[in-house]
Amino acid sequence: MKNIVLIGFMGTGKTSLGRRLARRLGREFVDTDVEIENITGKTVARIFARDGETRFRSEEALLVEKLARRRNLVISTGGGMVLNPENVRLLRENGVFIALTAAPEVIYHRVKRKKIRPLLLKGDLKERIRTLLKERDGAYHIAEFTVDTGACNLEEAVEQIIRFLSERNYI
Repeated sequence: MKNIVLIGFMGTGKTSLGRRLARRLGREFVDTDVEIENITGKTVARIFARDGETRFRSEEALLVEKLARRRNLVISTGGGMVLNPENVRLLRENGVFIALTAAPEVIYHRVKRKKIRPLLLKGDLKERIRTLLKERDGAYHIAEFTVDTGACNLEEAVEQIIRFLSERNYI
């Protein structure tokens, strides 16, 4: 079966929803940020701080090559993974993209206490979220299905995704 690839901005619920979706479908769950931390022995924040975003994106690309060859996964991607067209191409070969969205205010409330988001550490948090969302406008439109996680609870979002996947014979 095709992999289910969750994409979207940070704070939209990719990890929480992905874990629950994987459990419901009896699939293995992979969080790409956690995998990169396991491979490198460094936190994402530390990679950004010490090695820079370019190094992090290189680690992402290497991981995507490995994950694209596997099947029956639910993959929670980092928010910027889809900015690399090669990542998208590889993941699409054996996967279906599901985008998770939320309003900037919802994202702000979800991430405001987390100091582990390297791209949000500079400047005013609300403004940084809006700026990054604007920069990534359209990047998540590659998805075959989109769920606004700010408009429903986690279980409702999982149900919407399962219904979509079932209707398309992906599960």
